[in-house]
Amino acid sequence: MLPRMTPSDYIDAHSDEITALLRDLVRIPTVNPPGENYAVITALLAREMTAGGLKTRRLAVPRALLKKTLPPAQHAFPRYNLLGTRRARGAKKTIHFNAHYDVVPAPPDGWRHGGPFSGALAGGSVHGRGAADMKGSMASLLAALRALRAAGVEPRMNIEVSFTADEETDSALGAEWLVRHAPIRPDYVIVMEGGERGEVCCGHNGVVWLLVTVHGRAAHGSRPELGVNALEKMSALVLALDEHKAALARRRFTTPQGRVMTPTLNLGGVFAQGPGGKINTVPDSASFSIDRRVLAIETVAAAERELRAFLRAAARRIPGCRISVEKVSHNHPCFSEPAHPFFGAMARAVARVRGRPARFSVSTGFNDMHFFAHHLKIPTLGYGPGGEKCHAVDEHAPVRELVSCAKIYARLLAEFEG
Repeated sequence: MLPRMTPSDYIDAHSDEITALLRDLVRIPTVNPPGENYAVITALLAREMTAGGLKTRRLAVPRALLKKTLPPAQHAFPRYNLLGTRRARGAKKTIHFNAHYDVVPAPPDGWRHGGPFSGALAGGSVHGRGAADMKGSMASLLAALRALRAAGVEPRMNIEVSFTADEETDSALGAEWLVRHAPIRPDYVIVMEGGERGEVCCGHNGVVWLLVTVHGRAAHGSRPELGVNALEKMSALVLALDEHKAALARRRFTTPQGRVMTPTLNLGGVFAQGPGGKINTVPDSASFSIDRRVLAIETVAAAERELRAFLRAAARRIPGCRISVEKVSHNHPCFSEPAHPFFGAMARAVARVRGRPARFSVSTGFNDMHFFAHHLKIPTLGYGPGGEKCHAVDEHAPVRELVSCAKIYARLLAEFEG
């Protein structure tokens, strides 16, 4: 009698299928903004989810909400979220896997292996925008589901899978919409990014984005004394923010792996002068953005209040400096102590596949974990195949990581029952 094929055996024998699926996904340019080809990719993913044994539904975001949420230039681009479910015999708990299928815009030139959406296979990696962030995780999960089915291994938990829109903007019509409106009932969640290789993500920073406008008074460049130079006032305000940066640097959070994190303040990712600017005019307005990263031990509300108060006080100390502050958006931080059995089960799955102990990390960036951890208040972790050069030219995902991640997902589903 031939030995029974394990899910890992199946994944090794069908690694070319993982690669082929990811290449197909990368070739669909789901660029956001504006939100292109969402119908095309969700149709492909729905077929793959069904083939993996999931009952699959494509949930269209109501057009009225789309028009209320998105700028007019994006109203012609519908939003869809996919939800797949599979009941396991005798299972009492449900695990939910989430990934986003949208990608950031990509420059057309400079890619070593075709253009940004070539999906080229070279050097042991799949290349193209979205290969690492985060279409590779979808290919790995779908391979794990197929492997369990082929090997006749029943998952120990019920399974929910969501592939969602718009994470690269604000997730309002993606994971947030799903959490608020879709019929999901998870006990545990894996957002398939944030942790990779030997690290399991148990939380991430939040963020507050503000746009500060400094108001001056226009005048002719030959008589600058008759105006109020908004650029000069803005420059003074930017320098004053060094004091707030120094105060934030004294605030500490130590992650489970012993890494010390502090809040950060990044200025001027976006900066601009007002309309009508000319080399021989005194600028009457100038603006700059603030990216305030919020630690897992902080709240976005407190961080925003503190930052606004500092800006008001600093502006008062600068003669003639008038400002207005606009909230762009925020995302909540989240953190779960990895003492819960769910985290232990994931760490064991990672260790068994990779042959070395896993570590628990907290991400400096943010993703969709907080919608489940913060709003649903259930154990949530981040883990996926990841890749290299996310959001950059030559983004790519190593095939070996796709395969390892598929084995980890399969092992967790085969062993952990909640």
